[in-house]
Amino acid sequence: MEALLASTFTVAIAEIGDKTQLLALILAARFKNKTAIILGILLSTLANHFAAAWFGQWAINFINPSVATYLVALSFFAIALWVLVPDKVDSEESRFYKMGPFIATFILFFLAEMGDKTQVATVVLSAKYDALGLVVIGTTLGMMIANVPVVIAGHFSADKLPMKWIHRGCAVLFALLGVVTLLF
Repeated sequence: MEALLASTFTVAIAEIGDKTQLLALILAARFKNKTAIILGILLSTLANHFAAAWFGQWAINFINPSVATYLVALSFFAIALWVLVPDKVDSEESRFYKMGPFIATFILFFLAEMGDKTQVATVVLSAKYDALGLVVIGTTLGMMIANVPVVIAGHFSADKLPMKWIHRGCAVLFALLGVVTLLF
């Protein structure tokens, strides 16, 4: 249960102001079918985070357990610093838009998550907890908690949130996960 809760909470917080949340806002403004956008986010995140979690568990098998603990903790500290740098969406226009809301969302979210903070966090969480299913479910729930309200509201803007404090809080959360990893 710890793996599920830590994964959900960590990704939900890390996703606030992330480029995929900004992408959700753009897609919600572009397409009327909110259900297709939400389903695209869900399935894309499941696929992306399953691959990331699988990689985390695969990679951790090749590392000495005591070294792995330090690497996982170091990864959490690195993510803590990374979240202090706000994301921006690369482009508002995409050739995928003509494929409709579901396909466009699925492809754009999958690509946007490649190498993103939440994907890296999924790799690290999976290596830490050795609970692939719970980590994938948790990180996917975290993505949905952060993105579904943006899609539903449509006009909601991340600019209205105190992003500086959210990013700092998220950095503290990842740093604490690093400390907890070292201690336990």
